[in-house]
Amino acid sequence: MKAIVIHAAKDLRIEEREPGAPGPGEVEIRLAVGGICGSDLHYYNHGGFGTVRLKEPMILGHEVAGHVAALGEGVSDLAVGDLVAVSPSRPCGACDYCLKGLANHCFNMRFYGSAMPFPHIQGAFRERLVASASQCVKAEGLSAGEAAMAEPLSVTLHATRRAGEMLGKRVLVTGCGPIGTLSILAARRAGAAEIVAADLSERALDFARAVGADRVINLSEDREGLVPFSENKGTFDVLYECSGAQSALVAGIHALCPRGVVVQLGLGGEMTLPMMAITAKELDLRGSFRFHEEFAVAVKLMQGGLIDVKPLITHTLPIADALKAFEIASDKGHSMKTQIAFS
Repeated sequence: MKAIVIHAAKDLRIEEREPGAPGPGEVEIRLAVGGICGSDLHYYNHGGFGTVRLKEPMILGHEVAGHVAALGEGVSDLAVGDLVAVSPSRPCGACDYCLKGLANHCFNMRFYGSAMPFPHIQGAFRERLVASASQCVKAEGLSAGEAAMAEPLSVTLHATRRAGEMLGKRVLVTGCGPIGTLSILAARRAGAAEIVAADLSERALDFARAVGADRVINLSEDREGLVPFSENKGTFDVLYECSGAQSALVAGIHALCPRGVVVQLGLGGEMTLPMMAITAKELDLRGSFRFHEEFAVAVKLMQGGLIDVKPLITHTLPIADALKAFEIASDKGHSMKTQIAFS
């Protein structure tokens, strides 16, 4: 089978790999679609992010959906031909954090396409994928492209849970890539009354408008665009910081009202915080990392028509054009979510 393998920055190859066979409790999936994520782009463009660096070739990808091709022993709730969204989250279920209900912090997490541990955890961008049946959520009624969006949507559903009560809140989203725009959808579904989105790209802000932002601010044209929101101790109740940029985080903190909540999703490295503002306004700073149980909820929300991700899928290219797909995905001025078709 063909797989998309990263060897070093800008060294992406399509290679042959052995597909394997499903064991007890597993299924073989004929992959249909895989979405290129920001972390995939970090590996492709920079060879990693922060202290996480590639030390060996690694199959990329973790936003995937496909059709069940074969069933392992004991699998009874899936059938050959089923379209499934595949969760990349594979906690051990036995460590202290799993037993505390914090599966996303599993000591022994095996998350597709991650260079955090060594040997690296190989990813899901391959024509045939063997996965645990427990990772698979039936996605009937969705396209394969929509089903593959369950993973990034899950990230924002987890962030929304971390944010707490959302009903009637005023929300600021900084960074309007896929996670930022999906955060707008998640916050609105949770009851946010007003959502303002800020980004440096007018193209990204067009997508923010399309998914329901009440107002957008182009910070490349108006660097002080968030300053008016900092008057009278601030405006917003919740900040989704999705850019990973210190300037966006600092501006967002100043725009929060007392006892507002910062939810940090963007991973851009270490940042210096305005601690006086955090202290004086009694702000809560909450990290948000991955997800687990939210994955099945993401599929159900899409199936029920409660969240529509279709406007965010801008490009779908065949696996033979994987390099071109990564170049398109890297161009934030033209793409939102770029996906690769495997079959």
